[in-house]
Formats: sequence, C-alpha cells, structure tokens
Amino acid sequence: MAVHHIAVLALDGVTPLDLAIPAQIFTARRETPYEMTLCGLNAKVATNAGFTLEVSGGLERVREADTVIVPGFEPILDLPDPVLGTLAEARDRGRRVVSICTGAFALAAAGVLDGLHATTHWQHLDEFERDFPAVTVDRDVLYVDEGDVLTSAGVCCGIDLCLHIVRRDLGAEVANQIARGLVAAPHRDGGQAQYVPAPVAAAGDASLSQTREWALHRLGEPLTLPVLARHASLSQRTFMRRFAEETGTTPLQWLLNARLGRARELLETTDHSVDQVARDCGLGTAANLRLHFRRVLDTTPTAYRRAFSQS
Repeated sequence: MAVHHIAVLALDGVTPLDLAIPAQIFTARRETPYEMTLCGLNAKVATNAGFTLEVSGGLERVREADTVIVPGFEPILDLPDPVLGTLAEARDRGRRVVSICTGAFALAAAGVLDGLHATTHWQHLDEFERDFPAVTVDRDVLYVDEGDVLTSAGVCCGIDLCLHIVRRDLGAEVANQIARGLVAAPHRDGGQAQYVPAPVAAAGDASLSQTREWALHRLGEPLTLPVLARHASLSQRTFMRRFAEETGTTPLQWLLNARLGRARELLETTDHSVDQVARDCGLGTAANLRLHFRRVLDTTPTAYRRAFSQS
C-alpha cells in the first residue's frame, strides 16, 4: 500500500484526549499505510491540561500531508494567519481535512467549511453557528462526512470519525481490528445523536449493552423488536425508550447498521456469494442487501468487494 501521510495539527490549548485519538488510531500498523506526524506552529505546544507537548513537524509538514487533522482546542481564540493559510491551502489542493470537537472552529475560520455541513461539540454549537453563518450546522450527529472535509462532535465522537475514515480507506475488517484493540465500539453511525440525555444507566437500571452484544452474535437470525425486548426482560415501549437514551438511535436502525457492518466484513474476508452474505448478516436477499448498500454506502456489494477484498 502506498504511504498515506497524516498530519495532526496541535494548536495552543489543544485537548490531550482529542489529540490522542488520531495519534492512536493512525499510528503505524502492518495492515495500514498511515504515517502520522504530530505538527504545530512552534516546536512546543501548550495543552489545556497545563502541560506542554513537543511536536516533530511544522506547518511545512502539514502542507505535505494527504490528510490534515485538527484536534479540539481551547480557549477558542483568533488563530495566527499562517495556520489559517495552511488549512485553506490544504483544502484548495484537494487534501482531506478533518476536525475533532472544537477543531471545527479552526477549519471554519480558514474558510474550509464554507457552504458545507459541519458539527462540533454540543456545548459550542450556538457559538459556532453565530460566528460562521456560511456553515450549515448539524446539531444532532456524531460526525459529518462531506467527502474530503469531515468534522466530529465532542471528544469521543472523534473515535467514531477516525474509525469511519479507516473504514472508508481500508474497509470494515481493518477498522474493526483497530476498534477491538482500543476496546471501542466497532461502529457508531454518524447520524446518531451526539448528546444522549442519559448516557449512563440510572441507579438500579441495567444497561442494554448485554442485549446489544447478544444481538451482534445473532445477526443472521430474525431479530425483531419483541425478541430484543424479551431478551432485555422489558416491555417494548420501555426497551425502545431505554435504547434511545443509551445509543441515540432506534433499535431497528442500530440493527440495520450492525448488519451492514457485518455484510462489509463478509464481503472483504470471504468468497461467499452476495446471496449468502445477505442471509448471514440478516438482510435476507441479495436484492435487499443491494438496496441498503446503494442507499447507505452509494455502491453495490460487488463493487465494495472489488475495492476491499482481502483474498
């Protein structure tokens, strides 16, 4: 695989966790082509946690990169012209430009997001929308993929976005391998709500994670809402409410996304027919699988296999 150069641009006030996400996901691995460099305007960058970082690359390294990632930072102040110019140049040259959390403020200030949809941390959405009227703000998503420009919501949503990028580049199997190494969920669709009102189960309530795990091992079976609710020992109404509180999506949408993820892995790693893949992942028929691939991924199972097959 050709080397894909990634520059992670740490701005003063960078959030260490936001910075660690791309550093961990895009670190060099045998199965990936990524070469990552931590960059900054100066050799030392102050974090918002009270310590400083030494970076190995400057803005010239950012200009050479195939993908530029800007982690979140605070306070959100006016940025130096060289930084804004470098980000604008990356966009003009067709490079992939990505932000995590409040890193979107840097992309917007550079004009990279003008005319596009974008998101950022839910606590800063009003400020972002006010300061950058040329950007269409998506408030209830984990991340936004506009092709070569991608933005994520707060902190951990950066994991979802970076895994999404790996999935786009290298397929679901490689992305899931990395996710397992991180002990992270293998895929949360970008359309899920970024701010879940009750992300932690209330005292005395049991999380539905066991039911979700149970379902992931039975995707080829007829998993209906009554079946899922019965496994969780809840009424259907309570199950739907609790599921949405924990995941920000509905049980059936979550199940469809899981089945598409499984189909992608099977297409990459087996020579099973499209009909067999459709049955094994629970989508029934090849026609139904093609319908969902076209609707969600804008491709066909056969074309996807040609692009990502490991055989």
